Amino acid sequence: DLGLPSIVYAFLEKLKLQYETKPYSFYVGTFGTTTGAASSITNSLLKAKGLALDAKFDIRMPDTWTVIFDLSNTEKVKNSLKQAEEEINELKVLLSEKKKGKEMDFTVPEFVGRVAKKIYDGKMRKTKNLSVSDACIGCTLCAKKCPVQAIEMQNKKPVWVKEDCTMCLGCLHRCPKHAIYYGNGKATNAHGQYTYQKYAGEKSV
Repeated sequence: DLGLPSIVYAFLEKLKLQYETKPYSFYVGTFGTTTGAASSITNSLLKAKGLALDAKFDIRMPDTWTVIFDLSNTEKVKNSLKQAEEEINELKVLLSEKKKGKEMDFTVPEFVGRVAKKIYDGKMRKTKNLSVSDACIGCTLCAKKCPVQAIEMQNKKPVWVKEDCTMCLGCLHRCPKHAIYYGNGKATNAHGQYTYQKYAGEKSV
């Protein structure tokens, strides 16, 4: 998707703003391959509510869409996170100074992002794309952490009970047995799993 996650889009559409003096408003987006049109769409949604962004920034992170991208090289992922930490430290300074402007790479025009979203929503977000193997141990982590409550446990196995989800692949990445896969599983089974906690040495959430 070259736009916003569906739940973020819905949140911004419902958002109600009240303020006496216009606050410094900024966008920070993480990305793996391209920032897409997420910042432009965010700005348009906020402008419709009377609040235009003062600044746009991005932080490059590992691309977790393992349907395409490979995260099996742990050293490469660690290097990416190290660079991200450096970018975050630089960003802290810019935000403290209320820096204005656009400091982003690999963006696409807003109309491209909106077209891509329609394609993504029409096919890629269908939960029928997700399956679980016999390796599942019924830990319930996928169901508990799904941000849109699309998963229920039935007979100690996850079942996707909504036609669509935000397709964050959080269930796939958190699964302790890597039992959840997308499509035929050939790509996602080979491309590894990612959670920040895995690399930070913290308990997975």
